[in-house]
Amino acid sequence: MYNFNMNENSWVSKWSRDQIKAMLLEQFQSFWGTETGIVREQLHEVERAANSPHAVIISGLRRAGKSTLLAQLAHNLGEETFYYLNFEDDRLLNFQADDINDLYQSLLEIFGERKIFILDEIQNISGWEHFVRRFMDMGFKFYITGSHASLLSRELGTRLTGRYIAIELFPFSFKEYLRFRNIPLPPLDRMTTVDLAQLQKNLDEYSQSGGIPDALKYPELAILRTLYNDVLYRDIATRYRLGNVAMLKELGFFLMSNIANLISYNKLKQQFNVGSVNTIKTYIEYMEDSWLFFTLNVHDFSVKRQQIAPKKIYSIDTGLSRSVGFQFSPNTGRVLENLVFLALRQSNQEIYYLATPNGYEVDFYLPEKGQLIQVSQHLENPATREREIRALQDALAHTPAQSALILADANQEGFEINGAPVSIRSAAEWLLQA
Repeated sequence: MYNFNMNENSWVSKWSRDQIKAMLLEQFQSFWGTETGIVREQLHEVERAANSPHAVIISGLRRAGKSTLLAQLAHNLGEETFYYLNFEDDRLLNFQADDINDLYQSLLEIFGERKIFILDEIQNISGWEHFVRRFMDMGFKFYITGSHASLLSRELGTRLTGRYIAIELFPFSFKEYLRFRNIPLPPLDRMTTVDLAQLQKNLDEYSQSGGIPDALKYPELAILRTLYNDVLYRDIATRYRLGNVAMLKELGFFLMSNIANLISYNKLKQQFNVGSVNTIKTYIEYMEDSWLFFTLNVHDFSVKRQQIAPKKIYSIDTGLSRSVGFQFSPNTGRVLENLVFLALRQSNQEIYYLATPNGYEVDFYLPEKGQLIQVSQHLENPATREREIRALQDALAHTPAQSALILADANQEGFEINGAPVSIRSAAEWLLQA
């Protein structure tokens, strides 16, 4: 069934059989010894896919916890059920998809026959989808991680169409952050004044630190800045052989410093003095594909107007933004809006912002739910409250939205606008339930 003959020009010719076995054993032992930490919310989603024949593809930012999630899965599967390969290992540099048979032979000799593969950072192997498809056809199950959204989607679309389950792993949610800090979840149905104050304090700290596990575990180290530089230079500049790395760095700094703000490709082109809008657009797409940012379109029934209108920019992690961009105050409205976006992004297919005919802006519109969402740090100021309500009034009059939600610092009594219910909720409580 397999051709195990070594090709003199292949990666495997650079290593002795004993060296390959030693590497595979070291990888497995290191992976099995990985600290599994708190159970991630996506673990249940991964386990639900266990009985299907589909490959499970877990994608997300570097150091967001993909390997740890796989380790949690592995410990539930059992030590003697799977093979493990980490393609970030420098000893697998220049490994080609055609070399998989030689690697599989070594795995058989070390571990015997198993039917599950766990593969880390697969985007480093060109053509990986070919051998995954071939082994799947022989009854193997695959759990795979990757840190590049575009490469994964393109390769999955060509060879594994309809045969994979995609799962996105974000940094810690607010709930996961509290569990990581060993902070008990408050009783949301009977909150005391002390509970409310403590919950708001925890949200302030979360908005500052973000949810990257290693950065929370080792706050004395410059992990977030190192992570950012790795993505910028290794995953983007080197991968795409970019000539203007300085501009990439300046653009990334600007975006990290302006989360939850509107950006215009044309204005950025002028600001950074580049020759083409496409250059700005391409660089931002590279950063999106590497999970640094998300862009949000305005809601418009014209696709063309959606494309040319300004976008809103959101960071994958507010701690990362604080570390590499301007310093933000402990819970500014923009940071809170970014946290709300991240929660919405994980549970909604369609999200837009709204620009109303009378010049108001509504932070989020969810067409599938017919809901408008406005984020405001405080509603104590009457002018602020009036502005938020006017924006919702205008939006409700010009969209099919049927309800609205204002997320602020405390729960308040709701009301109606022309028959549409408007709720006012504590953002901290909402984030725990999102």
